[in-house]
Amino acid sequence: MTTSKRFGVMGSALVLSGLFSGCALDRPSGVRSEDAKITANVQSRIDQNTDLSSPNSIYVSTRDHVVYLSGLVASRLEVATAKGIVAQVPGVAGVVSTIAVEP
Repeated sequence: MTTSKRFGVMGSALVLSGLFSGCALDRPSGVRSEDAKITANVQSRIDQNTDLSSPNSIYVSTRDHVVYLSGLVASRLEVATAKGIVAQVPGVAGVVSTIAVEP
């Protein structure tokens, strides 16, 4: 992954996390706590999966039990694998993916 792509992906992840964290203020702490656990569980499973690109190439955030994925991977198969991992995590109500595939 080129440096400019990496910064673009990281910038997008930061913007999304800023948007979601600002919205988190109006939710009960129990929901935020559950969302944080889901995020940690999903990120751990993605980082440990050997079928995916290097760890930390997919970013995870959760809002109201919906998992949002972003990042840059090498193939569409990796996107499908990541979404499949999310579907197996307890407590997930849905998944939204904006993961891009490297050209």
